[in-house]
Amino acid sequence: MAESTVTYLLGKLKNFLEDGVQVLGGAKEEVNSVKRQLEYIVAFLRVADSLEESDEEVKVWVKQLREIAYDTEDALDEFKLLLAHDHGIGFAGLLSKMSCCIKNMKGRYRIASEMKSINSRIKNIYDGHWRIRDKLNKVEHHNGSSKPDDTWKDQRGNALLLDKAELVGISEPTKKLVGWLIEGASTRQVIVVVGMGGLGKTTLVKQVYEDPEVKKHFMVRAWITLSQSPNIEEILQGMFRQIMGETEELVPPLEDNKDRLCLKMIIKDFLQKARYLIVVDDVWRINEWDAIKHALPNNTCGSRIIITSRNSDLAHTSCGEFRGRVYKMEPLPADESWKLFCAKTFQGNSCPPHLEETCRLILRKCEGLPLAIVAISGVLVSKDTRKKDEWDLVRRCLRTEIDCNDKFRTLKRVLSLSFDDLPYYLKSCFLHLSVFPRGYPISCGKLIRLWIAEGFVDKKEGMTVEEAAQGYLYELLKRSLIEVAVKTTTGRIKYCRIHDFLLDIITSKSSHQGFAETAIEKYHIWPDKVRRLSIQNSQQAMQHKRSLSQLRSLYMFGVERSSMDAVLGSEMRLLTVLDLGTASLTRFPAQVAEWCYLRYLSFRYSKVRTVPNSIGKLQNLETLDLKHTYVTELPVVILKLQQLRHLLVYRYGNTAYSRFQHGFKSPEGIGALQSLQKLCRIEAGNERNSSLMRELGKLTQLIRLGIVKLRREDARELCSSIGKLTKLQALSLVSADEDEIIDLQQLSSPPPFLQRIYLKGRLEALPLWISSLDSLLVLHLRYSQLKDNPLSSIGNLPNLVHLELVQVYEGTKLRFKANDFMKLRFLGLGSSDKLKCVEVEKGSMPCLEELFIESCKLLEKLPSGIEHLEKLKVLKFVDMPDELVKKLRRDGQDDDYQKVAHVPEVYYGYRRERRWDVVLTKAFV
Repeated sequence: MAESTVTYLLGKLKNFLEDGVQVLGGAKEEVNSVKRQLEYIVAFLRVADSLEESDEEVKVWVKQLREIAYDTEDALDEFKLLLAHDHGIGFAGLLSKMSCCIKNMKGRYRIASEMKSINSRIKNIYDGHWRIRDKLNKVEHHNGSSKPDDTWKDQRGNALLLDKAELVGISEPTKKLVGWLIEGASTRQVIVVVGMGGLGKTTLVKQVYEDPEVKKHFMVRAWITLSQSPNIEEILQGMFRQIMGETEELVPPLEDNKDRLCLKMIIKDFLQKARYLIVVDDVWRINEWDAIKHALPNNTCGSRIIITSRNSDLAHTSCGEFRGRVYKMEPLPADESWKLFCAKTFQGNSCPPHLEETCRLILRKCEGLPLAIVAISGVLVSKDTRKKDEWDLVRRCLRTEIDCNDKFRTLKRVLSLSFDDLPYYLKSCFLHLSVFPRGYPISCGKLIRLWIAEGFVDKKEGMTVEEAAQGYLYELLKRSLIEVAVKTTTGRIKYCRIHDFLLDIITSKSSHQGFAETAIEKYHIWPDKVRRLSIQNSQQAMQHKRSLSQLRSLYMFGVERSSMDAVLGSEMRLLTVLDLGTASLTRFPAQVAEWCYLRYLSFRYSKVRTVPNSIGKLQNLETLDLKHTYVTELPVVILKLQQLRHLLVYRYGNTAYSRFQHGFKSPEGIGALQSLQKLCRIEAGNERNSSLMRELGKLTQLIRLGIVKLRREDARELCSSIGKLTKLQALSLVSADEDEIIDLQQLSSPPPFLQRIYLKGRLEALPLWISSLDSLLVLHLRYSQLKDNPLSSIGNLPNLVHLELVQVYEGTKLRFKANDFMKLRFLGLGSSDKLKCVEVEKGSMPCLEELFIESCKLLEKLPSGIEHLEKLKVLKFVDMPDELVKKLRRDGQDDDYQKVAHVPEVYYGYRRERRWDVVLTKAFV
């Protein structure tokens, strides 16, 4: 972690020297000296980070360097605060300027003195720890990283020695994998078993490898383990010996000094005419697999290769190259988890009834991870079953147990290996997840904005920082460190999550490494210096006279007003991120405007109503998130915030125009915010409509645009502006009321990368240009009241996967023609008072997985041809005629009902009175 901290600081020093040469004076050389020394030391830090957990001396050395980096950053930022003062005008401004000159002279002297002191500290740490430098040099020469300890090797080997009787939940996966090995094409194929650490990938594949059918089917078998720091020559020699051990040919012994290429040629020659099975266990990086694969010939004997990995990117790459299959290892289901837990904890006996509730609560934390279940069972097996309080203590203090109990050592090691393998730029991003509460749905969009504000994301040529950050997110997903929680029908990841045990481990690492402090319990004791603080308890009280002067990020979840005021009353001049998403906040805190380093400011879900003029001081602000607040207007000073990239101000309210979106009134000249990428949602309904619509055309960096209260007279200027937004990917337009017309016919050149369109309001005709959008994935049309059937013009959209039509068509019949909507996966039809018939021709919507029909009062029959939708998984009817619902409840006696017998999930339901959630009941299918 020190590597990422120092690397970030080096970038900041570089920018500081470039921007502040004129004001640094004599301090310039001291700052340069710090930069040079850190550039030299950073070369050792990657290796030092890998040894930090296992070597106490290295741990202290890294901690000292990390503290120096933080102190250096603070000194730079404190000095920059002196230079950013607004002097005003007139005589008072002149006096202020003179005063600042004196302060700047003092500031230059002070930073020179601080940099001199920091230089001295770095020199002492470097020169005084020659043994550490020598140790790191030796490790660096051994493949650039530390070897896993012997304990880890032993534990990994134990997975290969387990008896079948000890295993739970692998019979079905074993059967599937055995089938994949024995059946199929005669060409060589790769099967990759992928999943997070601790799921039992090696254990499963070992059972497959030893299966009698598999042994009989393959002439030659070999098992090799790569792990994190493989010696490829040794691995190839080991593979050769195993292969030769299964042949009856007399082969001369292999010379130890054979080079890598020669070894590959020998192995390839021996395997050329054999039906072989090679298991390559624990592959971490694609280049390591590349070093092995060329030794495995592509013969026509039905040979197979099995790879186990935590890296899904490696899995899909290797399978794409070798026409193979990916088996994603899933956590154990609840019943299998309980079976394993009882087998290990109670030695095969059942759980005593008085302990069952406590045990199930403990087990829930494991989330089906076999290694975690075994580790927890190892702690509980020695507890007295008569003393329920001992078991409850483990439940309450499980995080402490994980940190301190040696029985969790293997679990921590297995899960920590993935963290240790991360490049420096991902370690900060991963540790940052510790600021979110357990079970909190982590919005991927929000996470990306936070990483950028925190300074974790490096600029990459040809990419926006948002695109680079999204790449970081996908890399963590591919490494099985975070999981997808919610994915849209288009495949876009909306929310992610992290396994409970991984969260405990990174929360502990964050605290020990001074990265972030999580305050959950009342009167949590914070360390002397806090860099990032996450308060997650409504009862958390501010500790008496605690300094937060070094705080860079503050997150509050469910904090009461009194505690919030106490924290916000502290001195936090260097704060960069402030996230106060809580209902207890009722006004914009005045002191926030004084924290000029703020890059991210969120009051989402609060009761804030107004934004003061003082917000104009936040010149570094990149994200202003006021979603679901009561803010309806922004002051004109918002136009001073030239770094603003994400402006999110809207909420929902239930009106006759259902779920109406309330936006905000924009000041004149919104086009001045040239960096804006997201603008949601701006109100068009005022006397300056044409001026506002023209201003939007200046925001050429926009990726997402939302406008509410549109009127027909906005059409010409709006279409002209949208045509200039060539980077736009998502467009949401809502008319002033359901009878107001949205006229988009005048748009001659739509943005070429439009992926999502949401139109809510009356349309005289469907815009012709929509049918030309090859990139369109999502189309929502609501209250369009079209006279002509819209399906004929959008059925050929090549990439459309999500279509919602609510009160769109005035006709009585909708027909989905053959070969239309070839990639559609979700279809929603709703609120049609005239629709009597829906027809689905054979060959239409072949990929449809979910069909949702709501409030179509005259539709008393199932859509004809629905039986042709062979991939349909979910069918939902809400507020539909009783006659249709009865057909779903006739236990399969109705002919129409038989048409949906192939659909796994069929639901019907009604909306609750004056509420928008739907109560769904599963039909008898």
